[in-house]
Amino acid sequence: QVQLVESGGGSVQAGGSLRLSCAAYRYTYTRYYMGWFRQASGKEREGVAAIDSDGATSYADSVKGRFTISRDNAKNTLDLQMNSLQPEDTAMYYCVATDTPIPSADLPMTALQALGVMSPVLLKWGQGTQVTVSS
Repeated sequence: QVQLVESGGGSVQAGGSLRLSCAAYRYTYTRYYMGWFRQASGKEREGVAAIDSDGATSYADSVKGRFTISRDNAKNTLDLQMNSLQPEDTAMYYCVATDTPIPSADLPMTALQALGVMSPVLLKWGQGTQVTVSS
């Protein structure tokens, strides 16, 4: 029932900026983890940034200070502001959200870590949007 639709990808030169958006349709969970992952050609998928329903954010070390994740609960959108883009940021970017009830108990990990270890059957993924950064 839940559907995620990404937009905002494109091509920029190093040092430029892009803003990715993910519209979440029929998403009504009050407790959740949401985030962005990316996969470059020939490389494994890696977590980029995540946010939980309490507003806590987490980032990969490679993007910390350059990327900002945010959620507009009223509009059901998840955004990723990417600044100071570098060629190594070139990848297909996917938004992801938990599609399952989330326990109220605190977890000994960040939202990004949690999304990286959860079973695929508990997650909903977008179709992906390509980001290409040229030098």
